[in-house]
This record gives sequence, C-alpha cells and structure tokens, in this order.
Amino acid sequence: MKIFLDTANLEAIAKANETGLIDGVTTNPTKILETGKPFKEVICEICAIVEGPVSAEAVAESAVDIVREAEHIAALASNVAIKVPMTPEGLKACKKLREKNIIVNITMVFSPDQALLAMKAGTSFVSIVLSRLDKIGGDPYQLVEDTVTIKKKYNFQSEILAASIKTRDAVIHCMRSGCDIISIPDPLFFDLFNHPLTDSGLSGFEKDWGKLIDAGLVR
Repeated sequence: MKIFLDTANLEAIAKANETGLIDGVTTNPTKILETGKPFKEVICEICAIVEGPVSAEAVAESAVDIVREAEHIAALASNVAIKVPMTPEGLKACKKLREKNIIVNITMVFSPDQALLAMKAGTSFVSIVLSRLDKIGGDPYQLVEDTVTIKKKYNFQSEILAASIKTRDAVIHCMRSGCDIISIPDPLFFDLFNHPLTDSGLSGFEKDWGKLIDAGLVR
C-alpha cells in the first residue's frame, strides 16, 4: 500500500520524505492557503522534494475550463497530478486529460457507483474522502471495500485512494480492505512508528547494554 502525505507544509514533507516511505503528496486550496505562499511556488517546491505524484486541485467547473486549468498546473512539474471533481464535467475533463497523459485524481467520491464512473473515465486515482462520509453517518470502510471489489471485478487500472484519514484505526481498516493508497497528515504518519511495547522493549535493551558495559562484558 502506498502512503501519500496530506499537507502543503514543506518542512513536514521534507522530514517525512527523508524516511524513504512517502510515495506522493495530496494538497487542496485550503492547505495551500495555510502556507501563506503563492500556489505555483508551493506546488513546484513540493514536486522538487518528492518523486511521486503531487495532487493539486483544479477549481474550474466546465470541462473545457478544467482542462485548460489542468494543463497550466501540470506544466509546473512532471509529477503533478490534477484533482478533478466528481461531476459530469469533471469526468469529461478526466478523459481529455488522460488522453494528454496528465495524471488525474478524481476527488469527492462518496459512493460505489460514483467510483465506478470515475474508473470508467480512466482516472489515475479515485479519492474517497473518509472523514466527510463518516460525519454524516456513512460507512467509509465499506465504501473502500466495495470500490476495491469493483476495481478487481472489472479489471480497472485506477488506484483507490483513501483520503482524509484521521486515526491509526482508520489506516488499519484501509490496509485490510486492500486499498491502494492512503493519504494522511504528517502527525499521523509519524505516529505510525510508535507503540508502547516498542518503547519499553528498546528501553530495556538499552539498560541491559549498560549493565554489560559495567560488567566488562563488552570488548
């Protein structure tokens, strides 16, 4: 399973990328705004840090305008992916963009039939926004499982991306489902390394190593 970092914070991206475990980055206008820096500058800097896809949002509404905006954004770097809305115009734009070999991320997918349409349009990524569905009492994990089943049953090539993940339990649910990608904030990414038994075990080894040294048993 691939791990994308869900942020526009350059320092956090660089720190996470140093682990060698980050496969891409997802952003949106809100996250770009939080940086206080120009949109193009932020996207270019992120693309220079990570080798994998960096999702940047196209906010136009008509297919023609989405394609025009997407071409402009995609020209910033070879690893830019364009976030396109789950709308009729968005899916029309998706087909045009894929013909131009531009990476497309269909976002705001909340049902299996929407996921099917996105994959039929040829999207590179199908982004299921877990937290929004959870807020209205939906079952985001069942949706991820259903989308994975649809992909396998009909041999689609799109990757299933579980976005807006807030907890480690959600990460584990997505792992079990066979999801292709999770997109998580940097604090959650670094929390994945932690476990109380890891800490206590390493602490015990460190103490015993000190005893070995004190006893003259390390030469």
